Amino acid sequence: MRSLLLFIWKHYFFFLFLLLQSFCIYLVVQNNYYQHASFISSSNNVSAHILESSHSVKDYFYLKDVNEMLAKENAELRSRLLESYSLVVNDWSKSEDTMLRQKYTYTSAKVVNNSTNRRNNYLTLDKGSKQGIRAGMAVITNAGIVGEVLAVSENFCTVKSMLHSQSIVSAKIKKDGSYGPLTWDGVDFEHVTLSDIPTHVHLVRGDTIVTSPYSKIFPENIRIGTVDTSERKSGENFFTVKVKLLTDFKKLTHVYIVENLLRKEQEELEQRSEAGVKE
Repeated sequence: MRSLLLFIWKHYFFFLFLLLQSFCIYLVVQNNYYQHASFISSSNNVSAHILESSHSVKDYFYLKDVNEMLAKENAELRSRLLESYSLVVNDWSKSEDTMLRQKYTYTSAKVVNNSTNRRNNYLTLDKGSKQGIRAGMAVITNAGIVGEVLAVSENFCTVKSMLHSQSIVSAKIKKDGSYGPLTWDGVDFEHVTLSDIPTHVHLVRGDTIVTSPYSKIFPENIRIGTVDTSERKSGENFFTVKVKLLTDFKKLTHVYIVENLLRKEQEELEQRSEAGVKE
């Protein structure tokens, strides 16, 4: 405190000058209409810029909460889409009575761990059994497919990524419906391989690849990627297609866990049929 007083006393001429200068400016602004209006306008502009910067900083820190809120809203909207319902036709009645039955539900989740540089890659999500998550559910993003839920704890689940040596997804060429198994060769995290596409199919680079209706976990027509290259090996009657993934696995933050509400019924019926049990 003493040092401060000594500093002020030592430079009191300078501080006195600032004080008198400020007082003069005040008198000029206060007693002249043009200067007064200019000062008010300038001060308002400065205040507006300060407030704008302050709001920008606040908005940046609120982005996490906003993203999570939007992810939840998107999950609810996806559950209401027509693609999440199956058509039920009551053909036992003379009147054609049709209705929609929900087939898929969506739950938003945040990625808390992820790998892309291994032969078998996994993700960890912040949703578990308390949120109704079970093994075997599909995982997607707005861009495309991600993988399949492998194991579940109370508040977390692990996902077998599409970038896994044992991942197999039934996929099809969107423009004509030709389908085959989709696998990963363990080399490039941006590409997967679509096999068993008939040679009569006219493939063009950029053709869209989507999930087929034969997947038990993924809804039909979920985007996967686009045709990059195609090859017909000697002696084979099928194309092997290199597909560029639409999902960027290195930038995953929020995903959707998809439940097929009719999967159990379908699997039980198929098991009974394979065992030779008739209704």
